[in-house]
This record gives sequence, structure tokens and C-alpha cells, in this order.
Amino acid sequence: MERFLGNISPQLFAVLRFVAGSMYAMHGSQKLFGWPGDGNTVELASLMGLAGIIEFVGGLLIAFGLFASWAAFIASGQMAVAFFMAHAPQGWNPLVNEGEKAVLYCFLFLYIAAHGAGVWSVDAARKSSRRQDSFAHHR
Repeated sequence: MERFLGNISPQLFAVLRFVAGSMYAMHGSQKLFGWPGDGNTVELASLMGLAGIIEFVGGLLIAFGLFASWAAFIASGQMAVAFFMAHAPQGWNPLVNEGEKAVLYCFLFLYIAAHGAGVWSVDAARKSSRRQDSFAHHR
């Protein structure tokens, strides 16, 4: 069967990367700044504070596609740790232990880490400018 949206898959991946990174960054902004939410924050020098920093900074890097593979790899690892520390002790099933988001983020970010930022990203723009510089020097 022919891919229905195959012609625009690079652009759809960019939208997926942006939405997932933005949502992940908002988890961090909730922890660090209390927004969006009730205004409560976590202690910066704590495990949840570290999680908030990784989520906020990593999410923005993923969303904008800057060092996206590294940021997504770190975010994937953080989500695996979150699942095994906070959810798995309550049972193995993510639907029952409320670890579904952690598992989805973990594997989504692992895919982004392997795929790279793709189109509409700072990483792609940086590669393009390096290729143009390299081409200009070889003329």
C-alpha cells in the first residue's frame, strides 16, 4: 500500500518534533516556574528540580531542533528513569501505574534521537550553511 502522506512526511515529523518538545518543555516549566498550573514549584536542587531542568531545556532544544539528537537521547533516558522509579513500583502495566506518558515520551524521544531533527530545524539550517560555506571554499 502506498504511503498516504508520504510526500509530506518530513514536514509532519518536524511538526511532531515541535509539538512533543513543546509539551515536554511545559512539564519542565510547571516544575520550575509553576506555569502552566497552580503556581507550585519544586526545589531546584532536588531530583524533581533536575527533571524540570532536563524537561524545560531539553524540550526547547527538541522543539526547535537544536542539538536535537543529544537532547532527545537525554530526554528519553530521563523518561525511562521516571518510569522505573515512579511508576513501575506500582505494577508493570503503564495503563494501570499511570506511566503511559513516560513510556510514550521515552520511545518517541529515542526515535527522534536516532532520526535527527529533520527539516524545519536549527540543526538543518546549520548543516545547510556549512555546506554552502564548504561549497564556496571549493570554487
